[in-house]
Amino acid sequence: MAEKQGLRERKKQRTRQALIDAAVRLFEDKGYDQVTVAEIADAAEVSPRTFFLHFQTKEDVLLANADVRVDLALRAIAGRDPGERLPDLVVRAMEQMIADTWDHDLADGLAVLRARLAASVPALQARLLQRYLTAQAELAVALQRAFPDRLDTITASALVGAMVGAVSAAALTALRRGDGPDEVRDAMRRALALVARGVG
Repeated sequence: MAEKQGLRERKKQRTRQALIDAAVRLFEDKGYDQVTVAEIADAAEVSPRTFFLHFQTKEDVLLANADVRVDLALRAIAGRDPGERLPDLVVRAMEQMIADTWDHDLADGLAVLRARLAASVPALQARLLQRYLTAQAELAVALQRAFPDRLDTITASALVGAMVGAVSAAALTALRRGDGPDEVRDAMRRALALVARGVG
C-alpha cells in the first residue's frame, strides 16, 4: 500500500511540475496576460480540472513552491533543539527556505520570470503581497511560540519581517541585474547573515 501511495505522490508531483514548466514556457512565449489556464493545461497534457487540483489561479503557478518553503521554515522552528539560540534557529529556518528556492525556483527559471512579471502584472503583485504577508504572520507566530519568554508578538513580527524582507530584497535585486542561480543564492545568504548579526 505504501508503494502505491508513493507512486501516486510521484505522479502528482510530475503533473504539478509539468504544469509549472508549461506555464513558464507559455508566459515567456506569449506573455502572461495572453495565456489561459486551458492553454497551460493543454500544454501539460492534462485537463483544466487537473490544473485546478494543483493551483487555484494562474498566478499561483508562479508561487508554486512558496507554501513548501514556509512549511520547511515552520517545521524548523517547531523542531527547535533544546537550548538552540534565537539567531541560530532563525538562520537555520531561513537557510532551508533559501536552499529550496535554489533547488526549485532558481533552477527552473520560475524566480526570474516571477520577478519580471511582478513588476508589470497587478494580479500577480496582489497575490505575491497576500502570500508574503500571510507567510510572515505564520512564521512570526511560530517564532514567538518557540521563544515565549524572549519574544512578544511585535518583536517576533519585526524579526521575521527584517529577515524575510532582507532576503527577498537581495534576491529580487540579484535577479533583476541578471545574476545566475549561485549568485542569487549567495545574495540571499549575505542578506540573512547581515540581519542575523543584529539579532545575536
